[in-house]
Amino acid sequence: MSTVRKIIRYLSPYKREAILATILLALVVVMDLSIPRLLQVIIDEGVAKKDMNVILETSLLMITASILSAAFMVGNTIFAVRTSRGFEADLRESIFKKIQTFSFGNLDDFTTGQLLTRLTSDINQIQLIITMTLRMFTRAPLMFIGSLSIMFATNFQLATIMVSLLPLTVILVTIFVRTVQPLFTKVQERLEHLNQVMQENLVGIRVVKAFVRKDHENMKFESVNDVLFKTQLRVTQLLGIFFPIIMALLDLGTVAILYFGGLQVFAGTASVGQIMAFINYIFSTMFPVLMLSMMAGQISAANVSANRVMQVLDDEPEVRDKSESVVLQDVKGRVVFENVSFSYEDDGGNHVLTDINFTAEPGQTVALIGSTGSGKSTLINLIPRFYDVTSGKITIDSMDVRDIKMNNLRSHIGISLQDVMLFSGTIRDNIRYGRPNVTEEEVISAAKAAQAHEFIMSFPSGYDSIVGQRGVNLSGGQKQRIAIARALLVNPKILILDDSTSSVDVETEAKIEVALKKLMNDRTSFIIAQRISTVLKADKILVLDQGRIAAEGDHWELMKTSPIYREIYESQLGDGGLNK
Repeated sequence: MSTVRKIIRYLSPYKREAILATILLALVVVMDLSIPRLLQVIIDEGVAKKDMNVILETSLLMITASILSAAFMVGNTIFAVRTSRGFEADLRESIFKKIQTFSFGNLDDFTTGQLLTRLTSDINQIQLIITMTLRMFTRAPLMFIGSLSIMFATNFQLATIMVSLLPLTVILVTIFVRTVQPLFTKVQERLEHLNQVMQENLVGIRVVKAFVRKDHENMKFESVNDVLFKTQLRVTQLLGIFFPIIMALLDLGTVAILYFGGLQVFAGTASVGQIMAFINYIFSTMFPVLMLSMMAGQISAANVSANRVMQVLDDEPEVRDKSESVVLQDVKGRVVFENVSFSYEDDGGNHVLTDINFTAEPGQTVALIGSTGSGKSTLINLIPRFYDVTSGKITIDSMDVRDIKMNNLRSHIGISLQDVMLFSGTIRDNIRYGRPNVTEEEVISAAKAAQAHEFIMSFPSGYDSIVGQRGVNLSGGQKQRIAIARALLVNPKILILDDSTSSVDVETEAKIEVALKKLMNDRTSFIIAQRISTVLKADKILVLDQGRIAAEGDHWELMKTSPIYREIYESQLGDGGLNK
């Protein structure tokens, strides 16, 4: 199915409004085409014959036609705007909902700036064309055909003069469209790049200030902005060259009609009224061509935008439910990795994880430790199916996670990710994000377990305190504790804490560990930590090295058997770990 047909489907709910807009526009054309004919009658039958009655009656008909044309145009505008704005809202909502279905792999293919541009600028371009189609583009061919037909019926010889200009006009329009369309593609791509640079700068403005990189960021923005400016300027220059040429052709046609029409008037084969009507019909014939030429750039831009929008809508989630997927019942929380390997690449090359095998029994705490890039976060992202394994399988209670409905699977997993994301709203809303209908007591209980209750109550509005954009008014440790509370409130059978206490002090971390210890008794927990003190009491510790499990055991076993673990321990806590 072509891109246009796919996009047009979103107009289906507004078919009635679109039809009414088109009918009203056709009536506008009928009224507009009647006016030059009435003008001819006034001149030939009224003025030439000095018949005041004809002048008054025909003038009244012209006024009526003008009023009806204006009324029909108002109605057309109302229905056209309803159609285009409804289409725009539905398409934007469809894209947003589609993004929500994407797995992490899909999101890796699009930058934030790309998605924002497609949700805003690209959709606006398409909406603009829908509006123009219902208000102008439909009118243009009707005006063109109607005017040309009346011209031939009125004066065949003069009509042929007009038609002789059309091939040249069509050639110019074709050249213009083919030249400008690639430029509109570049405009959208460079606008996307500009949005990406701007979004990164706004998110990282504090880092920019901290490292005194304002001048560097200004130069970077100026560079991409200048590239966009030059591309847009090139498009504008082409428009500025093209339109005067078309207008010159229109003027040439007018002069030709006046000259040859004048000769016919002198010869008595044409009337002055016919010539006046003809001049009006020249504009009625050429104006649609000029209008379509003016809109050719917009059409090209909309076509580019439609293709970019459909890239998102056509992108299938890399991780999805099977048709026969099942629902987990009475979850115990036994997690098993069997010969699991994973690659971010589609062809399966460059494995990030290789031959991962281990079992986490219900209620166990499994800690993952290793150097940066060893695959710790990737490993835990496979459990809730943020990504699917490249080979091997992961089971929960002997059920392959790929056979479980994703919503059901994730409802049994509480996650505090490495990059804490808080949403605008109150602290309470952020804590109960996963379970919006919980009681106040449950919210407070989760906050206390995460050692967040005390600092929350120190705020004047307590749990009703507003969280700034991305939690800007909270410290890193405070954000992490709210994220832990959010994960705990889901009451999961499997708990994942990805380096979730890295920003809290050692004393607070110890309190969190004590509170979590009670909550972890009947949960299978996975903990990633940079501080080795966090993992000392774990039931099982996995030492990852270059995507493989280099060692497995508890603290005392690893101190005796794993040089990598012992090196990490001694580098952080010093010697002495060998004595129990």
